[in-house]
Amino acid sequence: MEFNSLTGVKKEFRDKLMSLGSRYHIHHPFHRMMHEGKLNRHQVQGWVANRYYYQIKIPIKDAQLLANCPDESVRRIWLQRIIDHDGTGTENGGIEAWLRLGEACDLDRATLQSMRMVLPGVKFAVDSYVNFVRDAPWQEGVCSSLTELFAPEIHQQRLTDWPEKYPWIDPEGLSYFRNRLGQARRDVEHGVNIVLEHFVTPAAQSRALEILQFKLEILWSMLDSMYLAYVLDMPPFFNTNGDSWAEK
Repeated sequence: MEFNSLTGVKKEFRDKLMSLGSRYHIHHPFHRMMHEGKLNRHQVQGWVANRYYYQIKIPIKDAQLLANCPDESVRRIWLQRIIDHDGTGTENGGIEAWLRLGEACDLDRATLQSMRMVLPGVKFAVDSYVNFVRDAPWQEGVCSSLTELFAPEIHQQRLTDWPEKYPWIDPEGLSYFRNRLGQARRDVEHGVNIVLEHFVTPAAQSRALEILQFKLEILWSMLDSMYLAYVLDMPPFFNTNGDSWAEK
């Protein structure tokens, strides 16, 4: 289905989904600082380390969706998302690309894989997303993926901005963003078509908008945690008598 050929109710519904792009995390103060080249090395590394937790949970989330979906035609296409992240026996996937991004930012992969830099708020938000997809009808799980509608812009921003604004980052480490440009556009078309097909009543479409808003809140709250920890210098337990959480 071509998006620009939609008419009537489906076009109106899609326009409502697209209107939520104003709440995408590209507008969060932390991400605006990143876009403007205002993050220091520690802050960029913190973002990479925390987003790694999100990256490794995406194929688990997608596996939960597949387990809930009785439609083999959907499963065949959706399976590609897991392959994109996990890779195959001969090709690396997005998780490996993210580890290489970490290395390009002077983070060794053992540190990333240990997840000791993952903030509790980030972990809670990401786990809430995985749990939602596990427990929801598969169509609602698909709907929660539609933040991908807004993702190509954010990937292109990083490819355009980072070489100039963060020259200390090895550009070879940006392959994740290059790969996701095409993958995200493909995934968006499939996901939107499913949502337009299954969410047809006013009540169902209202529910779809609620789900997309929930996912936007997940992404926004992840950056809230990072802004507190890395910009306001308020990592978890910063005001207690114990050792600083950031040093763990």
